[in-house]
Amino acid sequence: MNLRKIIFYQHDVLFDIFNEIKEEFDFDLIKADKKILENYRMNSDPDYLIISKSKDIKFKNQIVIDKVPIKIDKLIEQINLKFLKEKFNYQSEILIGPYKLNLNSREISRNKISLDLTEREINLILFLKKVSLPVKIEKLEKEVWEYNSELETHTVETHIYRLRKKIKEKFNDENFILSSKQGYSIK
Repeated sequence: MNLRKIIFYQHDVLFDIFNEIKEEFDFDLIKADKKILENYRMNSDPDYLIISKSKDIKFKNQIVIDKVPIKIDKLIEQINLKFLKEKFNYQSEILIGPYKLNLNSREISRNKISLDLTEREINLILFLKKVSLPVKIEKLEKEVWEYNSELETHTVETHIYRLRKKIKEKFNDENFILSSKQGYSIK
């Protein structure tokens, strides 16, 4: 079963051409009407691509073919590149509660508001998300900062303080990183 889908909207001739040569590539082909197309609008999966004549439908995973003739090999190359880009973008976004952490752009966002993060802040957030229990400072020093636990430092506390402050100022969220006697955690 093929996982990647090419959905042709208002391109019946192009669908027919691809259907004739479908053994040459690894895609499922779908001829879509408006109802089928709207079902895909709700889908955040990167494994589909819309090929349409019109820019008006405005899908993120879309290639607009409004000029013909077109070379099929160039179109297939364009399709493969688009799939690669979408998969890369999809894999780089991690949900953390109501937030989206984008590893490519080093941003955390919520409700169309975004905040730039440092690589260390991202590593800290990812580590805290990965563990289910609160984490002691010593473990964060070792795992995130790769420090020797015998060092006397307030690096972890300082970074967490600054990150909390940034999150509070941007999102008005005082509970993103929680602290307790057991250590730090992300809700």
